[in-house]
Order: sequence, then C-alpha cells, then structure tokens
Amino acid sequence: MTWSFSLGRLLGSELRVHVTFFLLLAWVGFAAYAEGGPAAALDNVLFICALFACVVAHEFGHALMARRYGIKTPDITLLPIGGLARLERMPESPKREIAVALAGPAVNVVIWAVLVALGARTDVQTLIAVDGTGPGFLGRLAMVNLFLAVFNLIPAFPMDGGRVFRALLCFWMDRVTATRYAAYAGQAVAVILGFMGLSGGNPVLVLIAVFVFIAANAESQEVAMRAVTRRLMAREAMITSFETLSPEDTLGTAAQAVIRTTQHEFPVIEHDGSLLGFVTRAKLFAALAQEHPRSEPATSVMDPDIPRVALASGLEAVLDLLHKGAPAVAVCAENGAMLGYITRENVGELMVIRGR
Repeated sequence: MTWSFSLGRLLGSELRVHVTFFLLLAWVGFAAYAEGGPAAALDNVLFICALFACVVAHEFGHALMARRYGIKTPDITLLPIGGLARLERMPESPKREIAVALAGPAVNVVIWAVLVALGARTDVQTLIAVDGTGPGFLGRLAMVNLFLAVFNLIPAFPMDGGRVFRALLCFWMDRVTATRYAAYAGQAVAVILGFMGLSGGNPVLVLIAVFVFIAANAESQEVAMRAVTRRLMAREAMITSFETLSPEDTLGTAAQAVIRTTQHEFPVIEHDGSLLGFVTRAKLFAALAQEHPRSEPATSVMDPDIPRVALASGLEAVLDLLHKGAPAVAVCAENGAMLGYITRENVGELMVIRGR
C-alpha cells in the first residue's frame, strides 16, 4: 500500500503502518493536551497505541487462521480507521471463510476476557467515557475490544460479519450473487454510518462509512471478475494492437509515444522480438518531473520484472500475477517473442463486455 512503511516481520507477515496513522496520533494528542494538559495527552496517545496493538492482534487472528488453510498473508497495514490484513485470497469454502472471518473478533473477545480477569471495570459508564482520560485505562481498553468484536460482526460487507453473511448465503446461491448481496448490505450500513457521522459531527465515522462503501463495491467487482476469468484464457484478454519502444529509444521518444497513443505502458522489445521490460506512463512522468534529461535512455525507467505466460494460460492465473504488483503480464510464444500483454484495466473491460 502506498504511503506506508515497514515495521518489520511478525509471525510470517510484514507489519506496515500508514503515515496517516501518525496524523491520528498527533490529532488525538493535541486535542487531549488542549483539554487536559500533558498528562491527558500522554494518556490518550498511549491508549490509541494500546488499541492499535489489539487491532494488530485482531488481524493476526485472521492471518493465522488463514494459514491453516494454506493461505498466506503477505502484509498487515495499520490505518487510522483500523487494520488491513492482505490475504493472498479468501477461502472459497463457506465453512473455512466463516472460520477465518470469526478468528479476528474472537481475538478481541479473548483480550476483553483477559483484561476483565485482570480487574478491568466494564460497564456502560466505562464505554461512554472511552475517549476520556484518567483512571480506568484497562476498563476502557476492555470495552473497546468488546465493541470491536460486536461492530465487526455486523452482517455487512466488508466487515467480518459481512464475510460470514456472504459465506452463509453461499450455501444457497453462487458466490458472485452472495457477494453482491453482502456488498449491498455493506453499502446500506455505510450510508447509515455516514448519516450518523454527519449529523453527530464525527469525521472518523464518516471516514469509516466512505471506506466501507468503497470496499464493499470493490470486493463485489473482484469476485465477479474472478468468476469471469476462470472461464477464459490469456489469448482472449490480451492487447494485440500497441506501440513498442526499442532499447535505443529515449525518454523524449517515450514521451511522444504517450502523447500519440492512449497506452499507459509500453513494451521495450529487443531486435529479435524478445521482451526486455515495460516503461509505464507513471514512471516516465516521475522521471520527467525530476528533470531527467530527455536524451536519457527509456530503459532507465523500465520495469524489467514482467511476468510471462503462454497463450493457453488461464486468465485467473494472470489476474493473480497482476495483483502482486506487475504493471502488465506479457503473453509470449514458445520462442519467447511477445504476442501481446494484459493489464488489470483490460481484464475489467473484458468482464463488462462479457456481461460479468
């Protein structure tokens, strides 16, 4: 995820934090300082750090359960609105998806139980004062964990309860339809949260509502796209009409190609027809913005790590390669010559044309 950096690896996954998380800490600290002085600021900042440690534990609950089913979690990212565990894929068995989805809230329930056993006071007054300072640090933390468990179990996608809802629907209907209904439920909840946030003057709730609405729609599109790609091969999705660059072409030549075409990526082809890599419009613009000489070879901004597949390769495998960050996937003949390439955008266009 852009604008995030690594804190290291933990239990087989890279732990990352988004820079906006520190903006949240600064905002919480400043607001508490203005109201109660340095002691209040320190208390609130420590509480947010402890809360996000619980969020990390929640995400590792998902990751470790997914690992039992052979699914890796490359990274977990801390965001101001929570955590995001990036699983390679969700298990398509409804029972396994339910197990992975419930593992996160189960961790929060365990944390709540441990804190209560340590003497944390949990009642309605503690929940009301959860954003306060002073005594009851453990009580506030316990109540927040209980709230996170309950909130995540709301049957609306993309929350954990929504995944459980989707998995249960899969017992009666196909996965694409089940995901669509779960996404609709998620978007309905997002509208309610957004209204509550706007009417109550709570910007965090509005931010969560926007995230839930967008994520629900994105997941529905992703599942629908995969359903289409399982039935198709690489040859049916590849772009075959495109301009190429040669190893001798310069940044200036590439810039003219961008103006002349609608391409976002340009294959760099050797004289024997083999692929060297791709020059993307984003990297080209970044180089020009940094005032690289236009006479500099275009290969200086080329991405050489382009996955290659055969004509008869399944399109779902191509989509997996694109998800790993490749700007494109080259479709090559047996002799290595590039016949075409596939991007995530043209897979999406194919899905629309095929009627999802």
